[in-house]
Amino acid sequence: MKFIIIDNRSGKHRSFTANGLLIGLTVAGLIGMPSVAGYLAYRHGVGEAGLTGEMVGKWRDVLKEQQRDIEHAQRNARENLEASALRLAKLQARIVRLDALGERLTTVAKLDEGEFDFSQPPGLGGPEMPYEDEAYTPTDYLRVLNQLAEDIDSREEQLGVLETLLVNRKIQGDVFIAGRPIKKGWMSSRFGLRNDPITGKRAWHNGIDFAGNEGDPVVTVAAGVVVYSGLRIGYGQMVELNHGGGYATRYGHHKKLNVQVGDIVKKGQVVGLMGSSGRATGPHVHFEVFKNGRVVDPSSYIHRASR
Repeated sequence: MKFIIIDNRSGKHRSFTANGLLIGLTVAGLIGMPSVAGYLAYRHGVGEAGLTGEMVGKWRDVLKEQQRDIEHAQRNARENLEASALRLAKLQARIVRLDALGERLTTVAKLDEGEFDFSQPPGLGGPEMPYEDEAYTPTDYLRVLNQLAEDIDSREEQLGVLETLLVNRKIQGDVFIAGRPIKKGWMSSRFGLRNDPITGKRAWHNGIDFAGNEGDPVVTVAAGVVVYSGLRIGYGQMVELNHGGGYATRYGHHKKLNVQVGDIVKKGQVVGLMGSSGRATGPHVHFEVFKNGRVVDPSSYIHRASR
C-alpha cells in the first residue's frame, strides 16, 4: 500500500510504500493501544490498593463468560454454514435432474440441438449499476435459498407435466398408421376389384401390393405388438401387428421374417425381407389394414402424413 504525506506550509509531499506485514502490525498496534492504556491506568489506580483474590476471580469469571459466548457464536456459525452447504448440495442435485429432464424433452420434442443446450450456462450480462443497500444478512441469504427451492419445485412440476404430454403425443404418433411399408419400390396393385394375376379372373383384393427387389426391407407403418409371424395360406411368410385402438396391419409374402410373436416393434422397424412366398408372381409385399376387425382401404393411411 502506498502512503502520501503533504506539508501544508511548503506544499511538498513525500510518499512511501508499506507491505502487508507492516500494515497488519500497525493496525494491531492501534487496536491494542486502548487495551494497554486501560491496563496501565488500572494498574496505576489499583497499584497502591493492591490486587485481591476476589477481584482476580471476578476477572476470571468474566473471561470465561466471554469465552463461552465466543464458542457459542462459532458453533452457531459453523452449524449455519453446514446447513447452507447441505441445502446447496441438494439444490445442485435437483438442478442436475432438471438439466437431464430438459435434454430429454428436447429429444422428445425434436427440437434443434443448438436451440436448447442444457450443458451450457445461459448468457447473462449488462452494465453494472452500483446499488447501496443494507448489508446482506444471513436471513436474506436463507430467504434467497428458500425462494430458489420453491422456483425449482415449480419448474420440476411444469417440466414433468410437459414431459407427460410430449411422451403421450409421441406414443400416439408412433401408433398412428401412416406411410408405406417399404423403403424403396413401387405400388403394383391397388385395393378392391382387379384381375387376379394368376387366374386372370375378376377378384377382390383386400390390400395394396408394393413390388421391389427380393431381399428389400419391409418396415412397419406404426408401432405395435407382433400377434402373428409365420406361414399362412395365400400370404406365405406373413407378419400381423396390433397397434391398439382397434387397428391392425398385415405384411405378406416375405422371404424372411425378422420378428416373433410378442415382440414390440417401433414405427419404421424392419419386420422382414421382401420375397415371393405364398401366392405370388414375384417379389412384393401385400399390405393390409384392419379397423375393428374389418379390412379397410390402406390408401388413406399410406398417403397421410405421420404425426
